Amino acid sequence: MIRTYLKDDKSLTDQLAEFCSSVLTDQSIISKVSEILNDVFQNGDSAVIERTLIYDHANLSADDLRVSQNELDIARNQLSTAEKSSILDAIKNVTLFHERSIPENWSVSNIHGAKVGEKHYPINRVGIYVPGGNVPLISTVIMTVTIAKVAKVKEIVVVTPPDSDGTIAPQMLSALELLGVTEIYKVGGAQAVGALAYGTDSIPSVDKIFGPGNAFVNEAKRQVYGLVGIDLLPGPSEVMVIADSSSNPAFVAAALLAQAEHGSGKEKIYLLFSAKSQFDEITHQINVQLEQLNHKDAITEVLKNGFIAVHLPSYQRMADIANFVAPEHLELQVADDQIDFFVKEITTAGAFLLGHLTSTSLGDFVAGPSHVLPTGRSSRFSSGLRLYDFMRRSSFIQYDHESASRAKNSVDVFSQMEKLDGHGRSLSIRL
Repeated sequence: MIRTYLKDDKSLTDQLAEFCSSVLTDQSIISKVSEILNDVFQNGDSAVIERTLIYDHANLSADDLRVSQNELDIARNQLSTAEKSSILDAIKNVTLFHERSIPENWSVSNIHGAKVGEKHYPINRVGIYVPGGNVPLISTVIMTVTIAKVAKVKEIVVVTPPDSDGTIAPQMLSALELLGVTEIYKVGGAQAVGALAYGTDSIPSVDKIFGPGNAFVNEAKRQVYGLVGIDLLPGPSEVMVIADSSSNPAFVAAALLAQAEHGSGKEKIYLLFSAKSQFDEITHQINVQLEQLNHKDAITEVLKNGFIAVHLPSYQRMADIANFVAPEHLELQVADDQIDFFVKEITTAGAFLLGHLTSTSLGDFVAGPSHVLPTGRSSRFSSGLRLYDFMRRSSFIQYDHESASRAKNSVDVFSQMEKLDGHGRSLSIRL
């Protein structure tokens, strides 16, 4: 059931590379997404409505696409006290975390005596994709919209796939209303991304698209990039657990199973363990706990095809393998005095979960950092969603006669080197 490599030999990296490469987008998905996007571009609302019927089995009209105030009122009344309290708890932590990242405008005098600096602005209008369906990710609302609010984005639009009866989970609608978002559309999949990018009669276009989704959503974001901005391309969820002899097998098993239950069947879970005796104990716990979970079938699929376990008695080799995989989530279920070593040595994890009691679910739901993180080894070169992703910056320069005169000789030389005499003249004519 589990791909297990008990030997750390030269083939291990190759095997891991092959295992990780299975996240690459299939050509058939690329072609299908291109077809859907072209349909939305050409036909607008009618394409969105038709695709929503085909893929989500919801029969909507153009007037039904946007969530009404009445629907928000109904959802609010269905929200329990415990649900509201938990949502507000998460919003407070996400707000607290991302307020620390608000950039400051600045200026300095350069060597010519001119004023130079940067100014920061929120993006004007953003679209946020929130997965729905069988697993409505209310937490994704909080982990994206809250940051946009902290960044003071003026217009926040949310798209999410409806159930077959044309409704959206009341908890999701209530979370959006608590965050002050009322422009919500019952659209999912590549057609939602197309609507946000191109605009339709019912759904005005946005400047940048955010949020996780399935392979079709990610591919659609990739194809519209350039016309609009995108955040990143987060694919199926991943977790790597590094477990030494101090770890609790039940905790390790629970961590692995939690990330396998998202439902796509393409999640990746990695276990690096230091003692061979741990493996039997952990797999026993996996089998015991699996029987108690609601998404047993989906988890079993991941255990068959997406689980890899590696015996690595050396802490340094564990760190090396973690850096190679660049996992979305990295749980360090190791002795407290070893945590600093791993945090120093591992530089490619999307998010660290430090210590035996820090479950990935804390990061997924309530801790503060966004759970929208890079997957598929892209943590090697990218980072999780942050406040700055909802902003842009402009540099500015201001020369007066004195400072421009100091710069003139250098400008003239560059104009000659690059054979662009008009550049030199554009300054000299002013002096």
